Amino acid sequence: MSDPLVLAADVETELVEKKSRFLTRLHRVQDVAQADALLRSARTQHPDARHHCTALVLDETADRAEMHRSSDDGEPSGTAGMPMLQSLLHARLVDTFAIVIRYFGGVKLGAGGLVRAYTAGVEQAVAAASLRRRTELVVAQLEVPPAEVGIAENAIRLWAAGHGASVEPTQYSSRSAVLSVLVAPTDLAALRADTARWSSGRHPVQEVGRRTADVPL
Repeated sequence: MSDPLVLAADVETELVEKKSRFLTRLHRVQDVAQADALLRSARTQHPDARHHCTALVLDETADRAEMHRSSDDGEPSGTAGMPMLQSLLHARLVDTFAIVIRYFGGVKLGAGGLVRAYTAGVEQAVAAASLRRRTELVVAQLEVPPAEVGIAENAIRLWAAGHGASVEPTQYSSRSAVLSVLVAPTDLAALRADTARWSSGRHPVQEVGRRTADVPL
């Protein structure tokens, strides 16, 4: 299964269909309470809009199961919230709250037209959004003497820059320094090989855990 995606930043787009305006907002959220607060804010900012339809996808965590919710907010059943939700799921977005604010233009779109408009609104916003990929990374560490920290940090940073890995701040003690790198599981062997080369095999790389992280596409 492909890794899920998350928003790097909130986004808003606009679609006009037969004089109706559809303002689509995509927000990155952590829970239902945050989504509810964003909906209240949208209603306050756009009190004259006819509908404020929504879709919510929350990723599974240690504290909750995966959650999907949607609302037609007065549109005919199944013509707004569910198409919006399906668009988020098709895009593999999680921890995302979509709001489509509709200003009625006086021309009825019909059920099929509404489904197409709400779907297109979310798809347009997803296309305009900056996204990140949520994936599991290995926490890899190596321990070096204080006298070798400079050489080790330089080598690790060069390797990380070439492999899209992330170097965490070095941890110091009186007798050694520990360097930590967040690396894709498939790149761990390459990190070990490179470290063995520049350290002449004196500083083995250990996998000390796994961490979920949002990384650039």
